[in-house]
Amino acid sequence: MLSGIGPTGFILLIVLALILFGPNKLPELGRAVGRTFREFKEGTRDMMKDDDTTSKTRTDSIQSAEVIPPVQPEDKR
Repeated sequence: MLSGIGPTGFILLIVLALILFGPNKLPELGRAVGRTFREFKEGTRDMMKDDDTTSKTRTDSIQSAEVIPPVQPEDKR
């Protein structure tokens, strides 16, 4: 995620955050960002679990579906 930022860029971001938010607000901001990432991970994990369950249900219903033979057309003479 931060692979394009070098050590000097990272230090610059920290200094900029200290200037913008101040030392008192920075821990609160870090907690909020951490909570946001955790909720995002949980949401994506739940979505993946729902997708797996849905695809399994679809596969089971397709395999258990009754096969109906085609109807032959009647001759009209």
